[in-house]
Amino acid sequence: MKYVKLGNSDLQVSRICMGCMGFGEAGNGQHTWTVDEEHSREILRRGLELGVNFFDTAISYQSGTSEQYVGRALRDFARRDDIVVATKFLPRTQADIEAGISGQKHIEQMIDKSLENLGMDWVDLYIYHMWDYQTPLYDIMEGLDRVVKAGKARYIGISNCFAWQLAKANALAEKEGFSKFISIQGHYNLIFREEEREMAKLCAEDNLAMTPYSALAGGRLAKLPGETSKRLKEDSYARLKYDATAKQDGIIIGRVAELAKRHGVSMTEIALAWLLTKATSPVAGTTKLHQIEGAVKAVDVVLSEEECAWLEEPYIPHALVGVMAQNTPQAAKEEHVWSVGGQKL
Repeated sequence: MKYVKLGNSDLQVSRICMGCMGFGEAGNGQHTWTVDEEHSREILRRGLELGVNFFDTAISYQSGTSEQYVGRALRDFARRDDIVVATKFLPRTQADIEAGISGQKHIEQMIDKSLENLGMDWVDLYIYHMWDYQTPLYDIMEGLDRVVKAGKARYIGISNCFAWQLAKANALAEKEGFSKFISIQGHYNLIFREEEREMAKLCAEDNLAMTPYSALAGGRLAKLPGETSKRLKEDSYARLKYDATAKQDGIIIGRVAELAKRHGVSMTEIALAWLLTKATSPVAGTTKLHQIEGAVKAVDVVLSEEECAWLEEPYIPHALVGVMAQNTPQAAKEEHVWSVGGQKL
């Protein structure tokens, strides 16, 4: 494993971050394809053995059971100071707003519940899961700053936002003396590269870490055309993101497969090796032991500039989908910005 500093922080993280959305009680508020606690523990333990020290979850994943599984396993298998744990919070609901719960109070309640689920005194990275148009930005940044000052989070990050939103938030934080975002967890992989238009440039300019999710496009970049899996069949959110562009994306997937054969490695290793040339620490979702093993091997795969260009060449612009397509004030009012098909993200 190789390690790198996470943006403007003193956190040393593994080049692969284990994504824990696949852990938790199946069907408990979100997905049906998740794995139970016994298998989650096996995967988490294997990741630690392979040198992974960076773990990403969220309070919304399987109604908090992902946080619970992750917390119990890490307490049993690792020293707290040796690992970097990230979790995320959702925007206020309409019911919260009507009840007069402020943005600051909401964040306090969310972090306290996450820490309870994890069984930890602090998280290393607390992530604003998606933009909340119904809460003043000042309240969000002050609420997050309070969390840091209280010692409940060491740093803050953001997910599912536009570059202008991240720039605006950090400018406000700098003006007010609040904690600034050190990382962005956006949708980015070989078949969805819209982050390169603005976000990647901002991150390079301000030394912000990119820790992209959907690194393997819901498994699509890890399987030959025609191959399937339980997740490919049942992950309705991933289908929403990729089905409409399957034909054009298939050309790139075919090149991943060809390059994997040429190097004598897996498609997972090629797809992640490419992303590792662009991002600090991709979030690799895992529900099987071989998936984290393949992800870790990607750290040692070296692609030439010519190979990277060949993988990139067939790409054409993609429309924003999923959460980012709903990143609008109107969607926020309808509470769709943090759900798809009624499923909390």
